[in-house]
Formats: sequence, C-alpha cells, structure tokens
Amino acid sequence: MPDTRLSQLNEWLATTGLVDVASGRRASVDASFRRYFRYDVVADMQAKLGATLVAMDAPPERENVPAFIHVQGLLLEAGVSVPAIAARNVEQGFLLLSDLGNTTYLSRLSIDNAAFMYSDAVDALLKFQMASQPDVLPEFDRAFVMRELGIFPEWYLGKHLGVTLDDKQQAQLDKVFEAIAANVLAQQQVFMHRDFHSRNLMFLDQHNPGVIDFQDAVYGPVTYDLASLLRDAYIQWDEDMVLDWVVRYWQSAKSVGLPVNPDIDAFYRDFEYMALQRHLKILGIFCRLNYRDNKAHYMGDLPTVLDYVRKTANRYNELKPLLRLLDAIDDKPQQFGYTF
Repeated sequence: MPDTRLSQLNEWLATTGLVDVASGRRASVDASFRRYFRYDVVADMQAKLGATLVAMDAPPERENVPAFIHVQGLLLEAGVSVPAIAARNVEQGFLLLSDLGNTTYLSRLSIDNAAFMYSDAVDALLKFQMASQPDVLPEFDRAFVMRELGIFPEWYLGKHLGVTLDDKQQAQLDKVFEAIAANVLAQQQVFMHRDFHSRNLMFLDQHNPGVIDFQDAVYGPVTYDLASLLRDAYIQWDEDMVLDWVVRYWQSAKSVGLPVNPDIDAFYRDFEYMALQRHLKILGIFCRLNYRDNKAHYMGDLPTVLDYVRKTANRYNELKPLLRLLDAIDDKPQQFGYTF
C-alpha cells in the first residue's frame, strides 16, 4: 500500500536541499501518530548541520505542530537541550530537526550511573520550571485531571479487565479520584513537560540530557515531571533511592526559589499523589494503545505501573479504597485480551 505521507514528506525535503532524500530510514516508533525518519545531510551542509537530520511526520489533523514549535522555543530559551528546527512545513505537518541520536536514558541507566544521570535530568527540569509563566501554556486544570483519570476505568477496568463497577465501587473510585484531584490541584504550578521520563530523555556527549516529545507541555503541578522521571513506567528503583532523589530535587528547587511545599514530608506526599494520578492514566493509556491502536508492546509494562499504584494506595488511608477495589477485581476471573 503506498505511503502517501512519506511521499509528500520526501517531496518537501527535496525542496529544502538539506538532505539526501534517498537515504531516509525509520528513526523511531512513537506512541502517538507522529513518525520520525533519519536522513543523511548533503555533504556541503554537514559542517553546519551534522551528519544526519531527523524528519518528523505529524499529520495536522492528529498532531499539533505549532505547539511543538512553541514549546521547543520555551525549552531552548530556558537552556534545555532540544532538537533544533532546520526546516519546517507547518501546513503539511513536517519538521526537519537536528539529530539527538538513538541513545535514550532508558538504554543507559544502571545502578552505577543512575544518580549522575538523574542529577543531569533534574538540572534540565529545574531550568524549564524556572522559566515558568502563567498564560503561556494550556493549564492542567480540574477538567484536565479528571479527564486523564477517566482513562483508567474506561480502558483498564472496562476494556482490559472487562469489569463494570457497581454503584458502591463507583462511589469509592470517585472519592479516591476527588482526593487525588484535591491534592494535585492545590500544588503550585510551573511549566510541565508532561512526559519527562527515560524514553524521552536522550543521552548526549555534551549538555545532557536531550529532551524530546515535549509538544503536550502544560502549566501544572510542580511535582508532575519529577514523578514522571522517578516513578518511571519503564524502569523502577528502590524506594530509598527514589526518596533520596526527591529530597535532592526539593533542596535544589527551594534554593532557586521554585514554589515547592516547604515541608519535605508534605512535598513527598504531593509527589506520591501526583505519581498516582499519572499511573492510573498510564494504565488506561497502555491498554488503549493496545486495543485501539494495535501497539501491544506497552502491555508488558502494566505490572510495573500497577505495582506503583498498589504501593502508593496502601500508604494513605484516603487512597486505600482503591487498593480494596483492585483486590476485589483480582478475586474475580478475568478475560484478558491482547492485540498483536
């Protein structure tokens, strides 16, 4: 079947004169509708642009290229390493970007280097947060929070587990959702990447890390990106290590004047509630990617995310109804379906 979008992309790239169109190859797989292709730079431009560039194909009816460009500018101005834009065709949804390579944080992280690598990541996060201003990015408000939480019962409980909650169970879940929303919406707000984790951070030789996949950035709770980073769906660390990294972030954030909770115990609670909101959403999103979009490989990460959810819910009395609900569901025979 002809790939019309790829043909259109190559036609546009040919007009830029920057890359050898015939050298194009797939660069990465994305959870969204975006696609990335790597191209060799023409010889007389390599000194300026490097050996390769990456073209982003973002169908305008599905993806927001102006938002990508806007957030790229904010991150760049804040001093964060992001792909430079070498050429653009916003109307068609094409961008030609500098190449940050193939080495993700996830592929490099180990017990021996994690402290060093996370320190670099936190430094980049602090730079972005310190540049925060209201009314620049969409707000992560109550409607946003509840919409994200709603993905969990629809796709994880309903579609994946085949569970329909009774009135009592629904009331319990609603109460937990309200407790989560009350906490996260009470937090101070900053610029928020919204997917700041090991697959969206690139390991670079200089100015580490490179930050990608930032087009969905919003103005929201100060703990969100830290929770994305340290309670990562794709790699899990001992609680003592995570606590130490959270404290180090908190100390650094206070020292540069960011609006974190002044009490470390309260800040850690904020961090945990924020991570739980994110993890409930992720359980639903991974199932949606499987059943709706035929991207089954995310299902292998469900156990890690569910483990986070259970441990957090067990630590706070107002969240324990969620744990009891999950226990009750686990006691029932389930019909699991995977799309391959």
